[in-house]
Amino acid sequence: MEIDFVEDLKQPEYTGENRCEPCTLLNLAIAVAVGSLVARKTKLGGALAIVVSIGLIYLRGYLVPGTPTLTKRYLPPEVLRWFGKEPEPELASGVGGIDSGGSPSNDATDTPAAAADSPPESNGESSGDDAPEEPVELDLETFFLSHDVLEPCADRDDLCLTDAFEADWLDAIDKIDTAGVDSADAIAAFGFEEDPDEFDIESREDTQLLVASHGIAGRWPSRPALIADIAASGVLEEWTPEWDDQGPETKGQVLNGLRMFLETCPTSGGEISMDEEVVESCCSSHDVIAVTCDETGERLFEQRLDTVGA
Repeated sequence: MEIDFVEDLKQPEYTGENRCEPCTLLNLAIAVAVGSLVARKTKLGGALAIVVSIGLIYLRGYLVPGTPTLTKRYLPPEVLRWFGKEPEPELASGVGGIDSGGSPSNDATDTPAAAADSPPESNGESSGDDAPEEPVELDLETFFLSHDVLEPCADRDDLCLTDAFEADWLDAIDKIDTAGVDSADAIAAFGFEEDPDEFDIESREDTQLLVASHGIAGRWPSRPALIADIAASGVLEEWTPEWDDQGPETKGQVLNGLRMFLETCPTSGGEISMDEEVVESCCSSHDVIAVTCDETGERLFEQRLDTVGA
């Protein structure tokens, strides 16, 4: 019975690797303060209050209800950095997409690798500078309109996929063996120059990661999102003569932006919807615009709400 009681108190989402150190220290300080107040009347009671509080913090991650939510929403980024925590949750935005890999996380394997994987193209001559080439910033709307990928929607004030491009894209998706998609497919789609054997695709819950020996080169919110990017890259290679000249990060930005215009789920064929959702790390959270397959719940696209229109 006692063991079951202890197990019921545990909250793995706030302890172990998920423990938020700022939350823990704040609650320990509160525990000591409360224990000191109780100790003014009874030292034994004060000591007992501190011991019980520490036990709860150990098992649950916090003492005061609502601490994780309050910390994620209101703790200044500078404070998180004191504890070696990244203030920004990692968004799954493909390779070099919006908000993807803007800053490395605490895990050394989460260091963005896309830039390191795309050395400057210089006709085989060394530039004399080891710094990776900056990705080309494209005006995505101009790029899509000029290549007949998007056009003004017929029924609303927005942009939609052209019928021809959508047909080619969905046809390319249908031809992909979803179970057999591997790192070599992703390497070819984004034009990484490294040996495909140096990469691997890992799944962390729904998120798909393209992992290299020196970091994470790409991150997608679901397998359908990765498949959509691989298929779209093949179509854009036929539709845009300059596609092969683009670097991996530039391709990633284009493909990530294009994915939000899908109107059917790449794998199930069902409808999709756009909603506001929350992306969380251990110590912070942000509202995002999310495009999700209605039937399967798989996410195709996510972008921080406070960057929309910025």
